[in-house]
Amino acid sequence: MTIAYIAASTGVSVPTVSKVINGRSGVAAETRARVEAAIREFGYQRSAPPTRSNLVELVFDQLDDMWGVQIIRGVERMARQQRVGVVLTELGSGRGGTRYWIDDVIDRRPDCLVTVAQLGEEQRSQLRARGIPFVVFDPTVELPDGVPFVGATNWAGGRAATRHLIGQGHRRIALISSADRILSCRARLDGYRSAMEAAGLPVDGDLVVQAGLSVDGGRAAALELLRGPQPPTAIFASNDLQAVGVYQAARVVGLRIPADLSVVGFDDLPIAALVDPPLTTVHQPLVEMAVAATELALALGRGERAPRTGIELATTLTVRQSTATRVG
Repeated sequence: MTIAYIAASTGVSVPTVSKVINGRSGVAAETRARVEAAIREFGYQRSAPPTRSNLVELVFDQLDDMWGVQIIRGVERMARQQRVGVVLTELGSGRGGTRYWIDDVIDRRPDCLVTVAQLGEEQRSQLRARGIPFVVFDPTVELPDGVPFVGATNWAGGRAATRHLIGQGHRRIALISSADRILSCRARLDGYRSAMEAAGLPVDGDLVVQAGLSVDGGRAAALELLRGPQPPTAIFASNDLQAVGVYQAARVVGLRIPADLSVVGFDDLPIAALVDPPLTTVHQPLVEMAVAATELALALGRGERAPRTGIELATTLTVRQSTATRVG
């Protein structure tokens, strides 16, 4: 069975069939599906894959904060243990580079990918077509069944943060969520709501605001909350960068942390222990998550079957000096 025969039987060109076989871009989805069906029907056998490259590729959309550094540390740790190299790729803020990156990664042919960038179904299909396994790190959207991923117990973390504040006597507890519908932040919001409802406290829509996962986002959201007619006595931020923004907003309006305002973050980045006062936050085991994702990806690259495709590592609450018992 030849590529030319498949091309003739499907009414496309030989280069188009070659693109499908090699997982390259530039083929309409309908055409790709028709060619793949012919490949299965006629039993076309792809040539044997090349020898292992001993490389794992780590892919980011953008690498611009300490969160990404923790992931790199975890990937590097497992890569050293397994004696493989690491290729670090940043796609950039626009999605135009993704198409060309796919072609480049097929040429490099790493043993596997750990992707923090959220690839679309087309990119995932292209990687599968070339036998390049991948693991999604901390997915931001719901993934189809069977796509391997590593995440954290975000719902439990959101509940633990909120229960901590409730236990200190706070009743007006605000949440700064994400401006985008990111899966992990939705889970943290659900955990917050669960803790509030379990304590018999109303979830006030005015106390749940959306902002970017950045210092500027947290600052703007906190100023909106703290300048309202009934400001909160505690704020749970969806990540530590937002929480740093809350610190800045508190200084602007003349509030002391934690005497006047308690603050909890999420992630437990190194900055959490360095701010004044040190930040109470939900520890997300980013390094350990990256280790687990790399280990799973390398196992898939060796042709091993994973015992499970989804792994969630536990979050824990790290209590520091940014929260205090509510008096009065």
